[in-house]
Amino acid sequence: MPLFSLDDLHQAIDFVQKLVPPTPTHHWPLLTKRTGANVYVKHENHTPIGAFKARGVPLFVHELAQSGAPLKGLVAATRGNHGQAVALAATQHDIPSVIVVPEVNSLEKNAAMEAFGGELIIAGADFEASRVVAAQISEERGYHMVPPFHADIVKGVATYAHELFQSAPPLSAVYAPIGMGSGICGLITVRDLLGLETEIIG
Repeated sequence: MPLFSLDDLHQAIDFVQKLVPPTPTHHWPLLTKRTGANVYVKHENHTPIGAFKARGVPLFVHELAQSGAPLKGLVAATRGNHGQAVALAATQHDIPSVIVVPEVNSLEKNAAMEAFGGELIIAGADFEASRVVAAQISEERGYHMVPPFHADIVKGVATYAHELFQSAPPLSAVYAPIGMGSGICGLITVRDLLGLETEIIG
């Protein structure tokens, strides 16, 4: 059973495109020459945070607000893009956000999360340790914990998959990086909703 319907996806598109204009899909001839296949690249580095996460977390927070849940603030554990999206969404709702990152984390990602308005806390040797600290902060401050994977996050992220399938010719395969899985799940769900035969490769 799909995570959402085509109608749900179109509603998500209406919301997301107010924040993230459609990103370009380019055909790159040198990649085509090197691989022997027509290669198209979906440039999600053109979103406000330089990653597709800018689509999912704001929709998640919007749906949370629409449900009437009290939003004192947001908290998340992350290594980068998820945290930027959480900080961005919190700023849009005029609430505070706390982003917990591991001790050895990208300085550039840390700076970006702070630039978007997040309170950065460096704690833990790895992501799992940071997640424990984030859960404690959620309990202490009453902030909502934003998970890296949720149906509403996938639905928001899936808007990039819809743009890709609409802007490129029929694709035999799409290669997708996998972190927590929202991107590839969005691709698979949209592929199925549109009745396409594209192979999705993680």
